[in-house]
Amino acid sequence: MPQISNKIHELTVGQLSARSGAAVSALHFYETKGLINSRRTAGNQRRYDRDALRRVAFIRAAQRVGIPLATIRDALAELPDERTPNRADWARLSEVWRVELDQRIQQLNALRDRLEDCIGCGCLSLDKCALSNPDDRFGTLGTGSILYGQRNT
Repeated sequence: MPQISNKIHELTVGQLSARSGAAVSALHFYETKGLINSRRTAGNQRRYDRDALRRVAFIRAAQRVGIPLATIRDALAELPDERTPNRADWARLSEVWRVELDQRIQQLNALRDRLEDCIGCGCLSLDKCALSNPDDRFGTLGTGSILYGQRNT
């Protein structure tokens, strides 16, 4: 990882990208979503405070475990004075996120188990198909074409 002198208090987008491992486009995206902030120079170039490195590391770590950006943004917004998350913040938030992740894992396991019923079927129109239309309230009344024909007769 490229070293940046401690005398430098602001980073260019290229420096932030090189140090964080995030693509420049990702950094721009994070900024549009309110996850990180920059100031503009007289030449309209972005400059990031050094603490943006920790914010980006926090964002990327949360993303790697499957936390949606909107949830990450809400968590960062709760920090006083938009400060950089610290170890205690990560511990507190990861406890909350663990519950969400456990629920998501259960949902994915259930989805995987339902997928086994469809192997070899190919039609995705079974009356019990939870993949093609998981919230189908009318599925118990018959298949789509039969149900449609019943309404028109």
